[in-house]
Amino acid sequence: MQGTVDGFSYGAVTPLVAYLMACLGGALGLRCTTRALLVTHSRRPAWLALGSAAIGSGIWTMHFVAMMGFTVKETALHYDKPLTYASLGLAVVMVGVGIFIVGYRGATGTPLFTGGTITGLGVASMHYLGMAGVHFPGRFGYNTFTVAASVVIAVVAATAALWAAGQVRGFLWSVGASLVMGLAVSGMHYTGMAALSVHLDGTSPSAGGAPAASALAPMLIGPLAFLLLAGVVVIFDPLMVMGRRHWTPVEHKPGVPAAAVASHTDRRPAFHEGRRPARRPEHHGSRTPQNR
Repeated sequence: MQGTVDGFSYGAVTPLVAYLMACLGGALGLRCTTRALLVTHSRRPAWLALGSAAIGSGIWTMHFVAMMGFTVKETALHYDKPLTYASLGLAVVMVGVGIFIVGYRGATGTPLFTGGTITGLGVASMHYLGMAGVHFPGRFGYNTFTVAASVVIAVVAATAALWAAGQVRGFLWSVGASLVMGLAVSGMHYTGMAALSVHLDGTSPSAGGAPAASALAPMLIGPLAFLLLAGVVVIFDPLMVMGRRHWTPVEHKPGVPAAAVASHTDRRPAFHEGRRPARRPEHHGSRTPQNR
């Protein structure tokens, strides 16, 4: 028996809030990635890890906020918690792999393509693993062509976002990139949902059809709290929080690996920390008192 699907039980509320969650996670993650390209080797892993967790949490939160408005008219939906949280872990790990590649190899060429592909596949995998955690008396079916389109959207969006992070053009640039990323991630989600069909078992489906907000809301508390904390870290001058009172940004030129920039930064004299470089002895060539 074919089920009747409604992806907008609350109207435009869930798509709008879901989009804002994707933008929030993207803005925080891209900002952290940008900061990672501007600091030294010792500090870079922490920023990249924070950026990975922010983007992964934002994408995951976006997905399940959108799923709050998803119903099947003839039956109730239930969510498998282990699979649901596993989709969060998968998103953070795969996004992290992509971000670390770009963070250490640069946001151009092969590293950008590789990092963007892995990150995009992580977004798509999170979506479909999350859908595998939806339980009801029946099964989901998918249109292969539409699923492939959703994966392509995810990969292109992720690659564009990582490229934007590598440009290092300031906070407003990161915000603009996050708006585009949020639109692309939301587009990927709803493209994937358009590929969906519901097949119910038997001729007497169980009563239900109510939105699953009550089941999903408690699971969203943790990721939302994390995004809030990440936002506090980014807003209140994170470089100062990490212990550096003065910071001179180093320009990251497109095409130059971030590792080279950081290595150059590490060799700079630390004027801001009270140390002055040793003065080189003056050389006057081979002049002798007799040659004066």
